[in-house]
Amino acid sequence: MVSLFTFFGPPAITVLLFAVGAIPYALWVSRKKPSRPARWAVIGIAAAIAAYGAGTVYGLAFTNPLDVCADKTGNGVYMDVGRDYSLTTVNVDSFPPSVTCHWTSGHSTEAVWFWVSPLLYVGLACFLVCCALLLIRRSKDRKAPRDIELDA
Repeated sequence: MVSLFTFFGPPAITVLLFAVGAIPYALWVSRKKPSRPARWAVIGIAAAIAAYGAGTVYGLAFTNPLDVCADKTGNGVYMDVGRDYSLTTVNVDSFPPSVTCHWTSGHSTEAVWFWVSPLLYVGLACFLVCCALLLIRRSKDRKAPRDIELDA
């Protein structure tokens, strides 16, 4: 039953990904001792990747968007669970992830979880700010003194 996966799958897979990713992250932090911006950059990009995966229902939004919105009946019509509305169209946007289901009743529903876009943008912002900090720190560490002239 796809509708149960669509409803419970993305949050469960996201939590599982974070739990599985915590082990290599903890080993990396304990062995390599990376700087704080490097650690936060990894956390930010991991959050963004998990949010994007959840927003696209881990690929199901691109492969079969009709199954994300409704259940297929025996006669091949996609119906809204618990209502008598049939599905007319589905709009899928890849960034930011959005799956909009349009029904014969005239209303539209969003199939992407409410927390996906904020987590995606916060993760990307964290990653970009931390990468900028790492590049600034690296350029300061490697900058040659300007008062010494080099012989060519």
